[in-house]
Amino acid sequence: KEDRRQKKGNFKVICLFSDCRLLFSERCPCLTKQVGVFCLRRDGMSTFNLVRSVVIGSVLLAAPLWAAERTVIADFSSGIDAAGVPSGWKLKEKSGKAVFAVVKDGDMNALRLRSAKTSFSIQKEVKIDVKQFPILTWKWKVTDLPRGGNFRKSKTDDQAAQLFLAFTKTKAIVYIWDSTAPQGLMEDAPAPPFMTIKAVVVRSGPSELGKWITESRNVYEDYKKLFGDEPPEVSGVRLQTNSQHTGTSAESFFADVAFRNQ
Repeated sequence: KEDRRQKKGNFKVICLFSDCRLLFSERCPCLTKQVGVFCLRRDGMSTFNLVRSVVIGSVLLAAPLWAAERTVIADFSSGIDAAGVPSGWKLKEKSGKAVFAVVKDGDMNALRLRSAKTSFSIQKEVKIDVKQFPILTWKWKVTDLPRGGNFRKSKTDDQAAQLFLAFTKTKAIVYIWDSTAPQGLMEDAPAPPFMTIKAVVVRSGPSELGKWITESRNVYEDYKKLFGDEPPEVSGVRLQTNSQHTGTSAESFFADVAFRNQ
């Protein structure tokens, strides 16, 4: 094998950055600055064929790695429409007038939701295969909880922060920050006729008010545990707040909502 390789020519390390193309041994300035693309070139091989081989190989190897890692649902960096609604989202007011804004909180773009005896949300149609992207991640912060809120009773079903995932017209999961229901609880939430909403209490109570918290949920596993079968695609995402049932107020922030493959 070694004899056959020698017959094909000797290999040299060269730089492909711009017009440099200096031998590695000649102290290429690109190497010193830690920029450039370095690879092996066989004696007699044209630069064109070398570049073509590198580009094609890089695309074939790299594409599967970065193309399927993350699907961004909301980073709130794409601007707002004339009504102040984040681009690509729709506002839905259920009770009272919505008060919301895209704000800068430290180095993050965030959606701020404020409720005063009101209920509203922003929602977005999506198409996410949770078999391929099972992990939902997001950041949220709550600064005001609806006093006495508890999703287990219709009369107190208020939460400062709710992240809904719609799978079909009759099935949904909502991840909530509840005022009093215990953290980790997973059970049915009040829902319209012919619809089943499963609630997951991700956070509860005031102990972490005012802090940004990063969450991660395996939606694929949550769905199977809650509904007992394989999940369909996620068809919609909703970010919501409400305080109309308790007649109180609430404030929350959302940022960096995404699905990941691991």
